[in-house]
Amino acid sequence: MELELIRKGELKALAGANLEEADLAGINLAGANLAGAKLVGANLEGTNLERAYLEGANLMGAQLTGADLRANLWGANLMQAVLVKADLRGANLRGANLMGVNPHQANFAGASLCGANAMSVNFQGVDLRQADLRGANLSGVNLRGADLRMANLQGAVLTEANLEEADLRGANLAGATLVRTNLLCAELEGANLSGTELTGACLTGTTLTDTTLTGATLTDTALEQS
Repeated sequence: MELELIRKGELKALAGANLEEADLAGINLAGANLAGAKLVGANLEGTNLERAYLEGANLMGAQLTGADLRANLWGANLMQAVLVKADLRGANLRGANLMGVNPHQANFAGASLCGANAMSVNFQGVDLRQADLRGANLSGVNLRGADLRMANLQGAVLTEANLEEADLRGANLAGATLVRTNLLCAELEGANLSGTELTGACLTGTTLTDTTLTGATLTDTALEQS
């Protein structure tokens, strides 16, 4: 009975609810309180979660294809969740666990991912414009061709990440760690790389017009311009 009420959008006070593997696809949960809810393996494909409160929720392995996730996901566990074409514009993902997620064609523009763990995630071609990624763990991520214009990556860890052909114009990378990072043909015009650790990084073919490199460590860095 409770699940039927949820599907009808009539029950939205769901803090701490156990909804593991529940089929909630396509329903309206806008503004719902799902703080600490257990949604492991749940089907939320196309579900409207705009403004929903999912702080600390466990969405491990959840199916969220096409879902509206413009929500509060502070500290949520999204490990191995499917975020294909999900709308995460302006979402609060501070401290969230994104390891193993599939974010193909998802939109993270303006989202807050401060301190999030997205190690080794494939963000190729993803929209991260103006996203707040301060202190995020992005080690080994694939950001090839990603849109990171005006993104804040201050203090982020991007060790051995792939940023080939990424658009980082106007991005703030101050104090970030880009050890052995691939920035081949990336756009860095107007970016702030002051104090950035670039040891062993590849900057071949990058656009560095008006880029700030004050205090950056460039040991063994490939800087050949095309």
